[in-house]
Amino acid sequence: MTGRLHDRLALITGASRGLGRAAALAMAAEGAHVILLARTVGGLEEVDDEIQKAGGKATLVPLDLTDYAGLDRLGATIFERWGKLDILIGNAGILGPLTPVGHISPEDWDKAIAVNVTANYRLIRSLDPLLRRSDAGRAVFVTSGAAHKCRPYWGPYSVTKAALQALVKTWAAETMQTELRVNLLSPGPIATKMRAKAMPGEDPATLPQPADVAPLFVELASPECMRHGDVVDFVRPVNA
Repeated sequence: MTGRLHDRLALITGASRGLGRAAALAMAAEGAHVILLARTVGGLEEVDDEIQKAGGKATLVPLDLTDYAGLDRLGATIFERWGKLDILIGNAGILGPLTPVGHISPEDWDKAIAVNVTANYRLIRSLDPLLRRSDAGRAVFVTSGAAHKCRPYWGPYSVTKAALQALVKTWAAETMQTELRVNLLSPGPIATKMRAKAMPGEDPATLPQPADVAPLFVELASPECMRHGDVVDFVRPVNA
């Protein structure tokens, strides 16, 4: 299968549903071999089935992002099998509780930090050497306008997305003189399960679908993309 990502190797977290699934399908359709990472085996297998039916290639990695030793092993395994990584899509994340800051339990706070921030740091730590071995390494992390809007009751999500942006922009500054390009993608309101949990009264039919955002993932992951250290906003198509 040929395309914009022909023979590229892409790792996508949170790949079993929503934006991660859409990104995986789009990248496989563009010729990438996609490494699908998520906690749920069944969800991964469903995405794999779709990719194979379309003639694409995928490798499944059932793994919880807070299994940090597992993330270290993942980097070693990718190196042993492929010797490099071309694309990293850091999509997986959690909403956390919508509650006043003073009411957030330490357990919920720690989980939000662990999944939305520390796991992405551990991914960078594990995969940075592999991305640097690519002729055009590309990394894209999913962020949110919540990082700077700081709405009431959105503490864990806002704080962790702000921290993620600082982490990724710092890494981008450190890799300025390399072939690696690192960016953040802010999709805005999209019809996902996370959005439905945050806004239960909202009609998902009025929102763009994850597949609408997929071309932007492909663009930022392509060897032709020269953007670096940016927060790239998804702009809803006029006819969507």
